[in-house]
Amino acid sequence: MNLGFVANLSVLANAGGSNETFLQELGRRWESGQAGMYPIAVCLVIALSIIIERSIVLFGKASINKEGFLRGLKKHIYAGDLDKAINYVAGQKSTPLTNVVKAGLMSVPKGQEEVQAALDEASLRETPKLEARTGYLAMLGNAAMLAGLLGTVNGLITCFEAVANVNPADKATILANGISEAMNCTGFGLLTAIPALVAFSVLMGRTQGIINDINETSVSVLNLIVANRDKFKNLNIPASAHAEE
Repeated sequence: MNLGFVANLSVLANAGGSNETFLQELGRRWESGQAGMYPIAVCLVIALSIIIERSIVLFGKASINKEGFLRGLKKHIYAGDLDKAINYVAGQKSTPLTNVVKAGLMSVPKGQEEVQAALDEASLRETPKLEARTGYLAMLGNAAMLAGLLGTVNGLITCFEAVANVNPADKATILANGISEAMNCTGFGLLTAIPALVAFSVLMGRTQGIINDINETSVSVLNLIVANRDKFKNLNIPASAHAEE
């Protein structure tokens, strides 16, 4: 048992050493990339900030169980109680979908056309909030690749200058430094660009899914309101709405 404990300590010690070596290697490669690394780092920091913020919004704050929400709403609409339906929606977590449905329910006394207009207006208001900043990830991914390419070109220029103008004794060192700069800039550029582009696709897919849910739910709610309008209690519809009908 004691031997097993000692063996486990050895494994943990080796793991710690490997982590330190990785960080040291990362720092060495960063220094080898020289000035070309800084624009890549800026792209990385901004991309990570956008990914974290958009993930919190799209997978957390804007997420709701659409089917469960509609089941609860249908009970109040089938019962003809508009006030309870509005209170039910207002009591749910504030999301783009619930905000759109609430806007439609608030316009029920004004008539069908006003409900449709309110749903459309709320959808147009909420959609940009879902799409905000996600598009920058594609730009940052491309910018990181181009920054890596710029560092690569700069490193190659250093190599060619060494071949043409530098003392033969120093050529090997300058060539090695130039090649190291070129390859490290390319590597870091790709390591930044690939996650940014993958995250862009995932977040855009999630955004489109939420927008589709909003559109589908808006149509469902409008149909429910039209089909059960006669059941609503104490529904005061303006005379203009009667005239339009």
